[in-house]
Amino acid sequence: MDEQTSLFALFTSSFLAATLLPGGSEVVLFGILTAYPQLYWPALGVATLGNTLGGMSSYVIGRLLPDEKTLVKKSGGNLQGLEWVRNHGSPVLLLSWVPLIGDLLCVAAGWLRINWVGAMLFMAAGKFARYWAIAAAISS
Repeated sequence: MDEQTSLFALFTSSFLAATLLPGGSEVVLFGILTAYPQLYWPALGVATLGNTLGGMSSYVIGRLLPDEKTLVKKSGGNLQGLEWVRNHGSPVLLLSWVPLIGDLLCVAAGWLRINWVGAMLFMAAGKFARYWAIAAAISS
C-alpha cells in the first residue's frame, strides 16, 4: 500500500472507530508508522480529523433525537448520567476517545444541544492526545 492509500485507510478506520460501529484505528496507525515513519505528523493529523468527524457524526445523531423536554416527559424523568455531561459541558468531550463511553458522550452532547464548535474543539483535543500518545509509544 502506498502512502496516500495508507492515509486514506487511516482516515476511514479512524472515522468509523468514532461512530457507534466497532473498529480500531490504532492498528492502522501502528502499521502506517511502522511502514512510513516519515508520515508521523500527517498520520496524526489524518487520524485526529477522521476520529473527530466520526465523533461529530454521533453528535449530529444526538441532535436528531427528540428535545430534552419531550424525552423527559416520555421517560418519566429518569435520565441519570446526563447531569454529568450537562454540568461539565464541552470539556467532558476531552474523554470522547474512551472506548464505549466516548460515543455516548458525543451523542449526549448533541442531544443536550452543547455548542458544536466547543464540542468539536474539545473532542479533537482529546482524540489528538490519544493518537499522539500511541504514536509516541510506537516511535520510541
